[in-house]
Amino acid sequence: MAEPSNAPMPGDAARHWGMLCHLAAAAGMVVPFANLIAPLALWWFKRGIDPYVDAQGKEAVNFQLTMTLLGMVCVVGFTVPMAKLALTIISLGVAVLIVIAAVKVKQGKVFRYPWAWRVLT
Repeated sequence: MAEPSNAPMPGDAARHWGMLCHLAAAAGMVVPFANLIAPLALWWFKRGIDPYVDAQGKEAVNFQLTMTLLGMVCVVGFTVPMAKLALTIISLGVAVLIVIAAVKVKQGKVFRYPWAWRVLT
């Protein structure tokens, strides 16, 4: 999604919190389901400070919800070796996209994840 050229640059605080909404998903590497809970909690508490934080927080939560559901389908629907392979590929892709999102958001750009089910609008 392209950002309109006349849109004002989000402030430093908005860009910081927006970036953290995306990076909070890395907590899932340590605690199960924290990839979803951490961005959700951060967005919930910081969504009122700026529309940019609200939009990027929703984007992060929607993407993590999509990837969590996809991971659960892999675990339930595939044999163990296939599930491990699928989860490894998904995890690597998610890690790359989180870093890209964090960099773009810190620059003040609007970031939209590909393939995300947008439950929160």
